[in-house]
Amino acid sequence: MDKTKKDNRVVVPRHVAIIMDGNNRWAKKRLLPGVAGHKAGVDAVRAVIEVCAEAGVEVLTLFAFSSENWQRPADEVSALMELFLSALRREAKKLDANDISLRIIGDRSRFHPELQAAMREAEALTAGERRFVLQVAANYGGQWDIAQAAQRLAREVQGGHLRPEDITPDLLESCLVTGDLPLPDLCIRTGGEHRVSNFLLWQLAYTELYFSDLFWPDFKHDAMRKALADYASRQRRFGKTSEQLMAEARS
Repeated sequence: MDKTKKDNRVVVPRHVAIIMDGNNRWAKKRLLPGVAGHKAGVDAVRAVIEVCAEAGVEVLTLFAFSSENWQRPADEVSALMELFLSALRREAKKLDANDISLRIIGDRSRFHPELQAAMREAEALTAGERRFVLQVAANYGGQWDIAQAAQRLAREVQGGHLRPEDITPDLLESCLVTGDLPLPDLCIRTGGEHRVSNFLLWQLAYTELYFSDLFWPDFKHDAMRKALADYASRQRRFGKTSEQLMAEARS
């Protein structure tokens, strides 16, 4: 089933996922420290949220910090953590005022207790039924996500609550950290790279991919609208033929 909805003949993705790439290169091009690119990227986040909310997108997932990003220089990681903490404290009230629910997905155990507390507080402030869900993937990896889902199911089998033959793709999918949300319809990567970098590996199986050469701080309103327009022009077949889809549409 095509997990999209139509609004005035324009097909709008229910769930958009974005790999926000190019902050460091944006800063380097301007002879600025890398953290300046990450700070500039916050404005792009605001712009993309505005466009998605206006278009009727229900879920936006942003890849903020991967499980592999810990390998970056210590000073850059430290600056990123400080930026994340300040952004959480500054933006949570704005999200609440705009009826946006914040969810943070990933393994939080490696973050400083102060940052973990700020995550919980921001999520609690914006909890409940909202018109729009903003998911931030932090210390997240697609392989980790699949592994933690498998571990949950293994514990159920070990406890005698589940048989191995009961484990289906749908059941495993429900155990992923995004299991209660629609799968991504569109995944955008900025910065000119053409790979998914361990992001939502299971969830992206049939997702439409869109690559932009713009560095993330430059990916603003017009760029996001262009990505949504490109998505609307595509035909999602999910293994079927175009003729089958046309026949289904007529019936």
